[in-house]
Amino acid sequence: MSVSDEKTTVSDGIILSDAAAAKVKALLDQEGRDDLALRVAVQPGGCSGLRYQLFFDERSLDGDVVKDFGGVKVVTDRMSAPYLGGASIDFVDTIEKQGFTIDNPNATGSCACGDSFS
Repeated sequence: MSVSDEKTTVSDGIILSDAAAAKVKALLDQEGRDDLALRVAVQPGGCSGLRYQLFFDERSLDGDVVKDFGGVKVVTDRMSAPYLGGASIDFVDTIEKQGFTIDNPNATGSCACGDSFS
């Protein structure tokens, strides 16, 4: 793999919106720790076969893909990265819904609750 291929792969990784980055930063500030990153992973489970996991993590695993969004580190393990290439994470705060949303171009189907995909 050439250097230009590596850059393409990383730039095609997860995209964190400004709203999501601000919310993650606020949550990290509440934790009072600067050694945590937002880890985004895909795990088996849910109605459609795969489920997203978002959590704060202090670990650095071999093969992690790390991106920085205005001081917010987003980490994806090497097994989850192919499922999340080009996925965008946003934070919505409306009267109807509050939370993180994931728009994943790799998902071919999802369940009605929106928590899992295939």
